[in-house]
Order: sequence, then C-alpha cells, then structure tokens
Amino acid sequence: MDNKKSKKYYPKVITRKMQANLLLVFCVILGAVLFLIGRIIYIGYKDGDRYKKKVLEQQSYISSEVAFKRGTIYDKNGFPLALSDRVYNVILDPNVINQNSKAFLKPTLKALQTVFGFDPGEVEKIINERSQSRYYVLERLVSLEKRNKFEELQKENRNIRGVWFEDDFIRTYPYEDLASHIIGFTASDNEGLLGLELYYNNTLNGTNGRSYGYFDSELNLKRTVHDAIDGNNLYLTLDLNIQRIVQNTIDEFVENVGCENIGVVLMDPNSGEIIAMASKDEFNLNDPRNLLAFYTEEEVAAMSATDQYNALNAIWKNYCVSSTYEPGSVFKPFTVAAALDEGVIKKDQEFNCTGFKKIGGWEIYCNAHWGHGLIDVSTAIQTSCNVALMEIAEALGNTMFSTYQQRYGFGTRTGVDMPGEEKGILITKDKLRETELATSSFGQSFNVTMIQMISGFCSLVNGGTYYRPHIVSKIEDAEGTVVQSFEPVAVQETISESTSKFIRDSLLLTVEQGTGKKASVTGYLVGGKTGTAQKLPRADKKYVVSFMSVVPCDSPKVVMYVVIDDPKDPEYSASSHYATTMSSQILERILPFLGIYPNGEIDYHIDKEGDEVNEGLNLPEN
Repeated sequence: MDNKKSKKYYPKVITRKMQANLLLVFCVILGAVLFLIGRIIYIGYKDGDRYKKKVLEQQSYISSEVAFKRGTIYDKNGFPLALSDRVYNVILDPNVINQNSKAFLKPTLKALQTVFGFDPGEVEKIINERSQSRYYVLERLVSLEKRNKFEELQKENRNIRGVWFEDDFIRTYPYEDLASHIIGFTASDNEGLLGLELYYNNTLNGTNGRSYGYFDSELNLKRTVHDAIDGNNLYLTLDLNIQRIVQNTIDEFVENVGCENIGVVLMDPNSGEIIAMASKDEFNLNDPRNLLAFYTEEEVAAMSATDQYNALNAIWKNYCVSSTYEPGSVFKPFTVAAALDEGVIKKDQEFNCTGFKKIGGWEIYCNAHWGHGLIDVSTAIQTSCNVALMEIAEALGNTMFSTYQQRYGFGTRTGVDMPGEEKGILITKDKLRETELATSSFGQSFNVTMIQMISGFCSLVNGGTYYRPHIVSKIEDAEGTVVQSFEPVAVQETISESTSKFIRDSLLLTVEQGTGKKASVTGYLVGGKTGTAQKLPRADKKYVVSFMSVVPCDSPKVVMYVVIDDPKDPEYSASSHYATTMSSQILERILPFLGIYPNGEIDYHIDKEGDEVNEGLNLPEN
C-alpha cells in the first residue's frame, strides 16, 4: 500500500478583481476594433478615392475624365434641335509599349495606320519622346465604327498594346441653320457661346466622371469608373415646322427684294410663349465661323482678323432681341389705349386732320398730306393718322405718356430667356417736351426692340395682361424627370378689358378696310397695324417698315410681328406694302399648324377707309 498521500486539486476561483480585469481587457479590445472599423469607414468615405489612387499607382495607375453628355434641345413637338453624339478619343500609352517595344511597337503602329491613317514614323516619335507618358491624345472625336475596327485587330493580335479609347461627345445641329440665332452654338469645351446654348449653359452641362485604371501583369487595362452626370434637356415653345416656314419666307424676300435686315416673331398672346423667331443671315450651326456663306472668297481673304471678328458678330446678332429701332405707327394703338384708359379721350371723339400739325416750331405731317378730315379714334388707327395721334398724346400729357410707356415694358428688358437683350432708348419724362411727345405718339423719337413691341402688343389684345416672353417650356434631366416647368408669368395689367376689345375691333378694321388690307387671309379674322418709321439721318430717306398681326382678332391665339429694315425697292421703301404682304403669306401657311382654322365673321361697328403710304416727317435730325 502506497503510503504517499494523494494530491488534492482544488478548483480555481475567479475573483471579482479578475472578472473586472477581464471585462476591462474585453472592453479595450472591443473599443479598439470598433475604432478601427470606424476609422476604416471614415477613411473610405473621406479619402477613398485618394487611397484607391495610391493603390492603383503601385499598379501602373492611369486616370482620365469621363465626359458628361450635354443636354439636348428639343422643339415643342420633341424634334431635337441640338444634341450630343457619342464619339471617342484615341489615347496612346507610350509607357506600356516601351515595356516590350520589340513585341508591341510594330503591330501597334501598323494597326493605328490601318484604322486611322496615322503616320507610323510620327507615332513612333511620340512614343520615344514621351516614353514614360501614360496619356497622350492621338486623335479626338473618332467614330464608333473606327473604334470597333481597331478593337477587332486587338482581339486578333494581343501584341497591339498601349492604345485605348476615351468616351467623348460632339455637339451637332440636325437642322443646321434653322433657328440658329435662338439655339446658338458651343465651343469645343462644351461652353455655350450664343443663344440658348449660352443662356442655359449651366443647365445643359453636366459633371464629368472619372476613370481610374491600371495595367495588370499581362498589361491588360483594368478600370474603375465613376460615371459622369449628364446635363439636363431643354424643351422649347418653338415649333420647328412654323420656324422653317418663317425662315423660308424671309430667305425668299432677301433673295428677291433685299433689305438691310429683317425679323419675324410669333407669340402666344395668352402665355408669352415664343412660337417662332427668325431674322436675316441665319447661319450653319455646324460651321458657325464660315464666312463664305455671306462673302466671296476674295472678300474674306481681304479681311483682317478684326474685320472677320466683326463680320461674324454682325451675323450672329439676334435682330429680334438685340437690335433697336424706331417702331413707327405700330406704336399708335399703345398711345390710344393709354388715353382711353385714363379717360382723357372718348371712343367716339373726333379729330380734324388737315394733313399736318405745327408743334414747337415744326410742321409735323400726317401720312396723308392732304388730310383725313374729321375722323374718330378708331378711324385714326385704321388710317394711321399722325395728326389725331399727336392730339391724343397732348391730351394724355408727358407724365402719363411716359408712365404708360414703362407699363407696356419699353425702356427695360423683358426678361426673355435669351442672351444679349437690349432695353431700348426712351426720352425721359423731363425731356419729353411738346415736339418729342408729338413724335413719340406715333412711334418716333425713341427706340425699342422687336421682343418689347410684340410682348407689349400682346397685352393690348389679350384683355390687358402683360406676360413675360419665354422660349423654354420645361427642363428635364437625363432620365426624363421634369426638373422645372415654366408656366406663364403675368407681370402686370396694362389696360382694361373694354379698352382691349376696342383696340381689337379697330385692328380688325385696319385689315378689313384700312392700311393693312394686304395682310388679310381668306377665311380668317386678321387684325393688325402697319408701321413706317423714317430712319436717322432723315435726309437719307430710308425706312423701317413693319406690321403687327393678330389672329383670330376676336379671340387672339397668335400675334405676329414683321419688321423690314430698309427694303431695297424704291417704289415701296416708304410703305408697309412688303410687311403686310409677308404677314399674309406666313399666316396662310402656318395657321393650320397652330390648329387655327377659318371661322365666321365678326360684326364690326365702324366703317371707314384709309391707306398708309408714307409717314414722312419734316423734322430736324436729332
């Protein structure tokens, strides 16, 4: 029997102190783990791209921008007027080729020559001079067809290395010169230089993405791409079909008659939407700097750089918003409406026109030098009587005349969404003396723009509401979600509904039996007002002739303004003949496109006749 005492084992007791220490250690470890996780998340959020770049740099890192697609500009019916076509830039990586030039150089040079026509010697020179470069643009804006052809060669021969393609876009204009002054164009860097391309540049532009890449052990390019954000799309109020008709009519006139300039604007009087806008010298948006469409080769060759710059700017200028002129008799309804609304004249009031009126020492003549005799207010509009208008303005007074000019929107920019808008020139109230007030009453002695005139005139015929003119109806993002809609903006009330109706009735009679007869369109209630303004210097006997039409006149759906600066025809240079004739031609062609069809007759209550030939003035040059 073993006398040795057997060993006894006692279980170890975990004391509270030990538990506390274990808990402390656990908490420290957990805290450290949580800190590390949090730090990793933070670094990934704040500096992920930077660290990713550092990692990729260890793997033959390259980086390039991913181009955004500039937004498309559509007409009201969804026809694209300006769009960006996808193209590709050919990128050369000399560093990759030089890693095994014996194997890679010749097949790569041959492929580049076969597909793109590059001179092998020139490309090899670039590879040698930029041996460590990772990014060199060999050619920009190549087609998808060429890219696919090159990549097929790469699949057939794995030694074609160091060439890859970068996405890009080129701005194109499918209808070339259509609405060129409205749409405008861009520079190569996607920056708008003219028209809507300039005005909505930030809206149309997106944000570039970024492509990170590296070449693996087999020199295959591996990429990580952060996608670009494409620009937003514009939808216009402009109707492509109507725009084309207007431009064709202008082109016909310029070719057959000629003029210094010409402009046509169509607007919805109940919303301020611009339906069409065109002028002389519409230019090819795909080649906007080509002067040969307007000058001979000899003329262009003789131009200095400054001359060419000035010539291009004259061509690119939007006559309808950026040029000012004296409006002439188209302004007369504005004067009449102001006087009626202020109650200084009555609708049935009569005036005696003797052919001229002596004011401030000057004999200011009516277009009818023989005189119109005794006429009422409506007949004064129909016959375009200067004498009656001078007396109406005298009754209104310089203070209220000036107030209404501003209320109609003259002397200030309309806010139309186009660049380069001028604000015109008004005679201030303190300088609006009796002679200036008299000549201003029939649209001389101050300057306006076409967009001001048609916007204000719309308020005369729509019941008295002035709407801000605009040409963009909505903005959508690249996915088709509406970002912004442009509803009609009623700026202010200009005249009363009763005065507006009186003006409409008078305009209808102006076409039916007054100075605007040639503007009539069979089956339609066309109203309107003629205008003939003598340009400065007066001795040159040059004129701006115009016509403002309203259809249908009893319930206006469209207002059109035609302005012809110095028509090259001595017989009609001082009359509204061409402006009224052109208005009729355009209206007859475009009204069906607007859904406006012939309707019944209106019971007009005034029966007078008249004819406008020349609103010549015997005035000093000022």
